[in-house]
Amino acid sequence: MNKVILASRNEGKIREIGEILSKFGMVAVSRDDYGIDKFEVEETGETFEENSYIKAKAILDIAGVPTIADDSGLEVDCIGGRPGVYSARFAGPGCTPYDNNVKLLGLMKHIPEEERTARFVSVITMLFPDGRKLVARGECKGRIAEEMRGEGGFGYDPLFIPEGFSKTFGEMTADEKNSVSHRGRSLARLEEMLGE
Repeated sequence: MNKVILASRNEGKIREIGEILSKFGMVAVSRDDYGIDKFEVEETGETFEENSYIKAKAILDIAGVPTIADDSGLEVDCIGGRPGVYSARFAGPGCTPYDNNVKLLGLMKHIPEEERTARFVSVITMLFPDGRKLVARGECKGRIAEEMRGEGGFGYDPLFIPEGFSKTFGEMTADEKNSVSHRGRSLARLEEMLGE
C-alpha cells in the first residue's frame, strides 16, 4: 500500500480522505502517525489554493511521499469575501469560533436577508514526489442567519444556512451536512481526479 500523509490532525477528515484513498490502493496516515509532530507552517497565501499547497509542500519536503492538505473557510459577499483565508482567526489572535461568529454578526447587523449571501469553500491539494499536483475545490452556497442557531458542527456552522434549506449547518445532523457540504464536494472531486 502506498502511504499518503495528511497535514490534518482532524480525525474526521483523516477518516473521510482515507476511505477515498483506499479505493486507489493508498492508505492515509496522519502527520503525527508518520512522526512529523513538530510541524508549524505559516499560511501566507491569499487564497485557499495557495494555503493548501503551502501545507502539502512543507510535508512533502520533509517526508518525500505523497501528501494531502486542505484549506477551507467562509466567504461572505456583502463584506468583500471576508473572512476568507482568515476564517479561523477572523476576530484576532487567540479567538474562539464563538468570537468569530459574534464579529461576523456585528459586521452584518443591518444587512437585509437577500444580501446575506455567502459560500463555504474547501480546497484539497495532493502533491506527489514526481511533481504531479491535484487540486480539488468544493463550494457550498448559502446565506448567513441573523443569529446563531444549533449546537452541531463547528466554526461558522451555527450561522450558515445552505441553499435549499431553512436550517443552519449547526442544526443539521452530520449526514445532512455532509451531503451538501463544501468538504464533501471537494472530496468527491478529489476522488474523480484520482480515478482519471
